[in-house]
Amino acid sequence: MIVGGAAHTVFAQQPWMLGPFIKPPKANPIIAPSAESTVRSAMSDSMVRWEAYATFNPAAVVRGGAVYVLYRAEDASGDAKIGGHTSRLGLARSTDGLHFTRRNAPVLFPDRDEQSGNEWPGGVEDPRVVETEDGTYVLTYTQWNRKVPRLAVATSSDLVQWTKHGPALPPKYRDVESKSGAILCKMKDGRLVAARVNGKYWMYYNVPDIFIATSDDLLHWTPLEDSDGRPLKVLSARPGYFDSWLVEAGPPAVLTARGIVLLYNAGNDSTHGDPALPARVYTGGQALFDSRNPIRLLARSDAPFIRPSEPYERTGQYTEGTTFVEGLVPFKGRWLLYYGTADSRVAVAVAQKR
Repeated sequence: MIVGGAAHTVFAQQPWMLGPFIKPPKANPIIAPSAESTVRSAMSDSMVRWEAYATFNPAAVVRGGAVYVLYRAEDASGDAKIGGHTSRLGLARSTDGLHFTRRNAPVLFPDRDEQSGNEWPGGVEDPRVVETEDGTYVLTYTQWNRKVPRLAVATSSDLVQWTKHGPALPPKYRDVESKSGAILCKMKDGRLVAARVNGKYWMYYNVPDIFIATSDDLLHWTPLEDSDGRPLKVLSARPGYFDSWLVEAGPPAVLTARGIVLLYNAGNDSTHGDPALPARVYTGGQALFDSRNPIRLLARSDAPFIRPSEPYERTGQYTEGTTFVEGLVPFKGRWLLYYGTADSRVAVAVAQKR
């Protein structure tokens, strides 16, 4: 089954996969840019319309019977190109997972703090969030100083006030591009919580290959390395497929009865990709890893389980089209998958939870 409209490639739902996902047409897009919200910028000491240009790439978590979405918002400052604006993280709440009310002010932003060198002027981007068993929220996000993107960690008890802990990786990797941290979770009491395997927390991360890292505290992460001392690749691009250009970690990975399911973002190569898909289009794939050995790949989808099919997924900053998956929650018997569209809006896809 293909999500949302006619298919270019045939998608076969395998028993281990999450889904199939459907895009509710009357709800989407669920969050769009707004020129009404203003905040004082620490960088310019002036008021800015912090979500006027774009709202996209969301994280999600369930708290107190409601879904909370943390989304990347861009103001209209800087150059008119991808990555040229300042990003902040907004917070929205919903009691049905489809219709959201936003806070007026961002909850994470470039500030006059010890992370300013990593976060000025590009800001904070592309969140993923997990809950711990004690109710703490752990956020992975990208610090963007327009020189090197760095994967960083922040924590909160209420999703509003956040403590920044700085770059997630050790000094060896501080000046190397890193982003997209998808921490492994398990189901507990109807919610997803960070999970240990073999005594460690695990995180799939990065692009154009997906690497893996472990942690004892969810704050400090150590990449697993190959025999040459480089980060270990656990998922890579495949010529001839929808994920021929790049792969990038998506929402937090989920420990299931069949193994670890990782939803990932995939780019189609313009020369050696799937000819039935547009060049450089972003779609979504699923990969299955061994629950006792999270580096061991067991299976992966041969076609995208979600892809741009609606006008709002092809209209915006990224005209080739994106369905960029970053947030996944179980809610009222369903999986809710939150994703960014064309680097401009936030949408949701829904699946029955099996």
